[in-house]
Order: sequence, then C-alpha cells, then structure tokens
Amino acid sequence: MSAPHTGPAPAAAPHRRPRPRTVAVLAGCLILLAAALVAGVRALGQEPTVTLLANWTGTDERDFRDTVLKPFERAHHIHVDYQGSSAESQVLGADVEAGTPPDVVVLTGPGELAAYARQGRLKPLEDLVPRGGFGASWTTALDGHVYWFPLKADLKSIVWYPAGTGGRALAGAAREPGQWCVGMGSGATSGWPGTDWIEDILLQQSGPDAYQRWARGTLPWRSAQVKGAWTTWGRMLGAGGDPDLVRRALKTPYQNASVPVTRTPRGCTLEHQGSFIRTADAWKRADGRYEPSARLIPGARTTGAWEVSGDLVALLHATGEARTLIRYLASADVQRAWNARESGFSVSPAAQSAPAGAGAAWHRSLAATLLDDRAVHCFDASDAMPPSVRDAFAEATIEFLAHPGHLDALLKNLDLLRLAPGLTWLQSVCDRLPGTG
Repeated sequence: MSAPHTGPAPAAAPHRRPRPRTVAVLAGCLILLAAALVAGVRALGQEPTVTLLANWTGTDERDFRDTVLKPFERAHHIHVDYQGSSAESQVLGADVEAGTPPDVVVLTGPGELAAYARQGRLKPLEDLVPRGGFGASWTTALDGHVYWFPLKADLKSIVWYPAGTGGRALAGAAREPGQWCVGMGSGATSGWPGTDWIEDILLQQSGPDAYQRWARGTLPWRSAQVKGAWTTWGRMLGAGGDPDLVRRALKTPYQNASVPVTRTPRGCTLEHQGSFIRTADAWKRADGRYEPSARLIPGARTTGAWEVSGDLVALLHATGEARTLIRYLASADVQRAWNARESGFSVSPAAQSAPAGAGAAWHRSLAATLLDDRAVHCFDASDAMPPSVRDAFAEATIEFLAHPGHLDALLKNLDLLRLAPGLTWLQSVCDRLPGTG
C-alpha cells in the first residue's frame, strides 16, 4: 500500500470542454481500437463461434446476415461462421463424412433430417423450441423427439397468373399445355418442379390420406392414385407431344420459367409454383395473382388441402453457442423479422402480428392460409421421403416428360427403391386428416 499523501492538496485545474476535433479524433481512435481488438480475438480463436450451413446465397444471404445474424452477434457476442450453398445437401454430406459438420444446419427436407437423426447426428430440440409454437406438420416427432423447426415456410398448392386474367381465360389456359410456364432446371436438383406438380395433383385428386400413405412409403407408386397423378400431369403439359415445348420445359431453369409472361405476345399464362416465386421480376411486372390449384387440376375432388414446404433448422452440436442460436431463430421476433425481408412466411402464430392492412393483399392471403387451422397442410412429399427416393423421383419426372411411354418402368423402379431396407420414413406429413379433428 502506498503511503498517504501529507502535503498540501494541489490546485484544481480549470475545467475546459474538449474541442470537437479532439472528440472526433478520440472517438475514431476508440472505434479503430475496438475493431482491432475484435479482429485480434477472432484471430486467436477466443471469440465464441457457431457454424451455420444454409441454402441462402446472393441477395437472400445478405438479407439473412443483416436481418438475423448481425443482430444476434451484437446481442450475444457470438460470431456466426455462415456458409451458404445451393448444394447444401451435398456439402453437409461431405462435411459429415469428413467429421466436420456444422453446428446448425437449415435444410428443406425433413426426410433427409430424419435419416441424420436416426444416425444419432441430430440433437433434440424440445427444450429450445416454444411448445406449440409450430404446427404438427412442421415439427414432426421422430422416436419421441423433435429434431427440427421451420424458419421459413411457403405454400405450394397454387397457380400464378397475370392480373386482369378472367376466370374463363384461366380455365381455357389450363387446358393448353403451351400456356403453362414450366422450368425443370435446378442444377444438381433438377426435376423438383415436376415432383411438386405430381404431389399436388395426387393431393387434390385423392386427398390427404392417400397423400400421407404415399409419403410414408405405404402406398405403392404403381397404385391407381399415384399413377393417375402422373398421367394427369403428362396430359396437362403435353408430355411426349410438341418437342419444342418439352425441350423448353426441360432446359429452362425454374427461376426463368415465368419470363415469357411479360413478353408481347405473351409466351405463357400460368405457373404452378410455390409462394416464393411471386417475388420474381416477371410476376412483379405482371402483378401476379394466384388461384388454388384445385380449381384448375382435372379430377380434383379435395377442398381445403394444401401442400406446403419450409426451410427447417436442426442442431448437430449442442454447444452453448449453438443452443443460444437455436433459441434465437425459434423466437417470434426473429421469425417475424426474417420473414418480413424474405420471400417466405413464418408459421409461428406468435410471429404474425402485423397490422391488418400491412403488406400486399396476396401476401396477407397466403399467410392466412398457412395459419388456417381449418385447412389441412401436408408437407412436400418428396422432401419428406428418404433422400434416395426423393432424388430418383426428381430424375423420373424429367424422363417422363420427354418419354411418357417409360412411365411403368419408372414407377416400378421407384417401388423397388421404396422397399429397400434401412430407409427412414416419417410417420406423418399432414397436420391432420379430414375427420380426425
């Protein structure tokens, strides 16, 4: 301890307010110092970090970083090492094989996630996700645990058309294969737009019970219901007919399918696609409106049944940082903020608190349908299937569109895959079935 000062107290210096230039210089130095410290801590690996893999790239990635990740990092002082890839399934598979999987992943396929859960790769989320925060079709239990929840959702049983198109014109266009805007291309996952068609036709023609049995692997591909969905799709799109029409569908990336809507004369009128496509430039310019697909699918008998899809969050490493991120992503505030910037919707009722007049009418209508507890919501069947079946299904739609005469052989092959040992099938893909309450 220092000896106490015994001399006379020094005179107090006169108080002077720092000059603005001095304040600015000091503030700038402090900012630079803080940035240097942050960079130094990261360089030394001392800042808590969580790794995240998702499929958002480009504008979507920037929105996700600005709206979700940066506020998380500021609030929790945890760095998020984000990797965005349109081939996330392949990236995740390679990372798992190498023993370096991310802490948190966002995938579109519950079937793929179920396979990882059965391998012991995923961690249960019951204590991290709000109870009753999402519907049953979004947080399907597996072996008594919940392993995923939706960050974003989309409605799929819809057909888009330009504003000003009357009901008679819509019905007429639906009967003309050339009036459908179709793009089957999607890189390594090409063919999935065709699976959406067949799934939705089966749902509208045969109902949720048949749809769920098929998605669970118990209704054969060669059944009358499933084969009927394929042949209906083939007639609607002119499979095996006009070679130029088929070639256009097979070569067009799904993102560009709607481009002919804005041409003069119009190249196509209708697009069977999920709610996310409404943000495409062509549908913005055409002031796109939507019609429930059941009104345009031949032989449709189901009412109030909707195919849905989503981006699902799962946990692979239950570190403290990763668990904090999971709780954050499942919160109503984050769901609301992300979906206000993204093209999808939140299916958390707590997140739907926008004023009644906010947003476009089509957007409010789609959001209401996703949350309607009187409707039946069935998750995208191919996404719910085991990955080997899902991938073969997508490939088969491309082959069928070009060569519809191969259908029996394609369905036989899919039935053989369905019966392969060791596959993980979800027991439920619909939030409820008619008559079950």
